[in-house]
Amino acid sequence: MISSPTIVPVILSGGSGTRLWPVSRPERPKQLLSLTAEETMLQLTVGRTDGCAAAAIGRPVLVANAAHADIIAEQMKAAGIDDHLVILEPFGRNTAPAIALAALEARPDDALLVMPSDHTITDIAAFHAAIARALPLVNEGWLVTFGITPDAPETGYGYIQMGEICSDGVHQVARFVEKPNAERAAAMLEQGDHAWNAGIFLFRADAYLAALGRHQPAMLAAATAALEGAVRAGKQITPDPQAFAASPSESIDYAIMEHEPLVACVPVDMGWSDVGSWDALHAISVKDAGGNAVRGNALPIGVNNCLIHTDGPRVTLVDVDDLIVVVSQGEVMILRRGDSQKVRKVTEAIRDAAVLQAAE
Repeated sequence: MISSPTIVPVILSGGSGTRLWPVSRPERPKQLLSLTAEETMLQLTVGRTDGCAAAAIGRPVLVANAAHADIIAEQMKAAGIDDHLVILEPFGRNTAPAIALAALEARPDDALLVMPSDHTITDIAAFHAAIARALPLVNEGWLVTFGITPDAPETGYGYIQMGEICSDGVHQVARFVEKPNAERAAAMLEQGDHAWNAGIFLFRADAYLAALGRHQPAMLAAATAALEGAVRAGKQITPDPQAFAASPSESIDYAIMEHEPLVACVPVDMGWSDVGSWDALHAISVKDAGGNAVRGNALPIGVNNCLIHTDGPRVTLVDVDDLIVVVSQGEVMILRRGDSQKVRKVTEAIRDAAVLQAAE
């Protein structure tokens, strides 16, 4: 009987989180904020394997933006997480190279549990059960992804079409599907054999590196060279910038998962959200009797189904419905609930204005 490998949590923390502006900004993106609990989203993610009985849990490895090194060190200390490793990317190269850095630092037989740092999971027991179902295939060299059981025809997520059952509660992946339009999303939901692609993976380090060598040899070479020339100081590893710059910038889905034959999906309903917008945050937040999600000093009077988030001044709303009101770092943003994807227009306008000002 093959013994289970040690599970090494690999936390990807390179995102900029601009969809939650003005609270989330490049210098402190959403994973470094307390949006859904007292702990930050990064702290919650690192603690997500606590109590998992599926296998021994190893030292977590965080792959993060070098600009966030001090903040991450502070948050790990505050969370009491002393035994960890942080790989500080000099710049982003997407998820496939980031995972390569972690895999090269791990032991070959370690099982890497790759998790984005800016998602929420409310049913941790269901997540741990899904990990246990995945491990037998991981031991055999499969690359496993966790698919979220869909409850709506979402167009903002990629999908995974599941094929034949290859283990207990695990399906071989038939194909990965790009973010669909509304009609296609509704058809996939009705079809019933599709799951949302949450970007959570489990595989042995050597299996991932072997796949990388087959499909992305330049990426593997760049990551290897970057770590060979890395600066190591305590818990931090800073890869060589020049070597890492030679890596192609590609997601794990495009670089690896879509090309490998032994790819499986564990469908799981675990209260997952990518907290990808203010609307998504409203949906998962605790609400008052009027359906309002309130954080900070706020006074809603005759208000229904609003999100109010303030880091200082009291926000008073009277007899209004379905608004998002955010006050943060001297900025005020108000928009209709349901339109929070338009925050992208705001961040683009601010960026364009900064470029024009710099050119004057």
